[in-house]
Amino acid sequence: MLEGLDPEQREVATTLRGPVCVLAGAGTGKTRAITHRIAYGVRAGVLQPSSVLAVTFTNRAAGEMRGRLRQLGAQGVQARTFHSAALRQLQYFWPKAVGGSLPRLVDRKIQLVADAAAACRIRLDRGELRDATAEIEWSKVTQTVPADYPAAAAVAGRDAPRDPAEIAQLYAAYEDLKRQRAVIDFEDVLLLTVAVLQDRRDIAEQVRAQYQHFVVDEYQDVSPLQQRLLELWLGDRDDLCVVGDASQTIYSFTGATPDHLLDFRTRHPGATVVKLVRDYRSTPQVVHLANGLLAQARGRAADHRLELISQRAPGPEPAYCEYTDEPAEAEGAAHRIRELLDAGVPAAEVAVLFRTNAQSETYEQALADAGIPYQLRGAERFFDRPEVRKAIVSLRGSARFSGNDTFLDDADDLPSQVRAVLSGEGWTPKPPAGSGAVRERWESLAALVHLAQDFAAARPGVTLADLVAELDERANAQHAPTVQGVTLASLHSAKGLEWDVVFLVGVAEGMMPITYAKTDEQIEEERRLLYVGVTRARERLHVSWALSRSPGGRPNRRPSRFLDGLRPGSGGVAGRGWPAAQGGVERGVTSRAAGVSAVPRRTQRTPARCRVCGRGLTDAGEMKLMRCEDCPSDMDEGLYERLRDWRAIQAGRNGQPAYCVFTDKTLIAIAEAVPEEAAELTRIPGVGMRKFHRYGADVLAICAGQDPAGEAE
Repeated sequence: MLEGLDPEQREVATTLRGPVCVLAGAGTGKTRAITHRIAYGVRAGVLQPSSVLAVTFTNRAAGEMRGRLRQLGAQGVQARTFHSAALRQLQYFWPKAVGGSLPRLVDRKIQLVADAAAACRIRLDRGELRDATAEIEWSKVTQTVPADYPAAAAVAGRDAPRDPAEIAQLYAAYEDLKRQRAVIDFEDVLLLTVAVLQDRRDIAEQVRAQYQHFVVDEYQDVSPLQQRLLELWLGDRDDLCVVGDASQTIYSFTGATPDHLLDFRTRHPGATVVKLVRDYRSTPQVVHLANGLLAQARGRAADHRLELISQRAPGPEPAYCEYTDEPAEAEGAAHRIRELLDAGVPAAEVAVLFRTNAQSETYEQALADAGIPYQLRGAERFFDRPEVRKAIVSLRGSARFSGNDTFLDDADDLPSQVRAVLSGEGWTPKPPAGSGAVRERWESLAALVHLAQDFAAARPGVTLADLVAELDERANAQHAPTVQGVTLASLHSAKGLEWDVVFLVGVAEGMMPITYAKTDEQIEEERRLLYVGVTRARERLHVSWALSRSPGGRPNRRPSRFLDGLRPGSGGVAGRGWPAAQGGVERGVTSRAAGVSAVPRRTQRTPARCRVCGRGLTDAGEMKLMRCEDCPSDMDEGLYERLRDWRAIQAGRNGQPAYCVFTDKTLIAIAEAVPEEAAELTRIPGVGMRKFHRYGADVLAICAGQDPAGEAE
């Protein structure tokens, strides 16, 4: 039972009595240690299987724990989430404690919150409704009653979606409505179990007679309510083993706090403390970066950080890539992933991790364009999001009846029309304060506004109907295959998972840390979130950021402050230990350090100027041509016509509009530049790396007066 355990894991497995605190870093085998501990205790006769309750936070983690225990011969041990364990007890004891059957458990409370808001005459849109629901959930897990909500929210620094007094009123009405309808919600399961165990000593003693030994995984994520329930389960006993890592606390917005983990030795002075720092997941290069991130951290959790020691053979250094814009960053990631898949890396062993769900659409498109299967985890596909579907319906209706819409008549271009329509759906020029559902909804709508701007820049004179057709095509083209593929996930939803290759994208100021992280505590949680992302990688790690949002935009972004002193060329002492041969930051779509072949690189854009008169350019169409519209053109008319004919053939083969191959402006720019080499072609705006790899050979052949490869036969 103890074979294969390292000395620290063995200490965990053999320490079967008294309070035990296991501080386990990422990838150190904590699940292995605690399951072997339970199984060893059962095999040694110290623990009775039916007397052990192991609790964790997700059904997936509980299922994995049960599976491992069965394999180790420890059948009969209960491994559950806090909620499922409490619900079983509540269902069993309710007739005795209260009488009758347990009230019906509602799956989703949002409709109840909506009804409570209507009763209070408080009008909430869908985003505010979700955020108000989140505030009620936070209040309940922190054991805050409605009357105390305003003060508690202020102390906790909560960014309430409405006036705190209104939220308190809504919270009280919600509780009244539940009582009237004889229903309970998810948090009530814990609250009522706590109430029963507090009020009925006989029932508490019966539970304690059943469960005599407790194991709590992910202890840094417990809420005050879960901690209270655990204390009632324990009574005056101390047969408790907790496992956690304060450096992986990333859910404080839900009420989770690492204080219970960090205070464990204070509450249990005689506790055995074991530190697991041998990292079996990641290479020394990945672990070095993870340790460097925490070395710069501040605060209480940082004071208890664990210095990981990789147990794996060396691997490639993390690759750092800077891109001119977000589409280029997505194309770069897709290109690297394609090379990895072609080299034999399974798609299921690759992940792209981002800070917010709104970032997914760009990567969905880039992967779909590259023919790479993918799956979204913990987030809705962009075009499946309710706010996006509703916005497209509104855009379609406005396109159909635009002649009757006076507010559209006043808008002289497509982006203005889109902003006018989406303002009715909740879009505003400035993002809402704080995070949560309202912010996510705004980001989805803002993505549509940006898409309209890019679409109009690429095709001057397009209409709202053209945009709706484009959105429909994009939605169809980005339908994810049903097979296993590359994982797209937010950093929060990636917790507890791991892959051979991880792409951390959008690691720039404003996104990491996120703009609404203002306090020192919020900034440090953002750092921990990046740490979680880094430690998801087993072998290869790619970190990237973009200097601007869209092609031609001002390059005013900078890499995340969290990378200062860690990435090559960023200075500081935190990056000590980097091999001298690593060099600087790669500015392009590939990195030799990543073990992939070299291709033409995107270079950082300088302010665009007309190549004829030298005037600064701001119009997207002029920037594609690299000249003013009214400056003389030296375009090769014959080459332009050959390119147009070739484009029509390609569009027919692909079953898509011609502009999806190249826009007219891009063809004009090619016919004016007449590129002879790949590097010259890729410098032309509108020829991204994805299109270069797909069409570059044909275009260069046409420019050289030759037949493209597909027609030479």
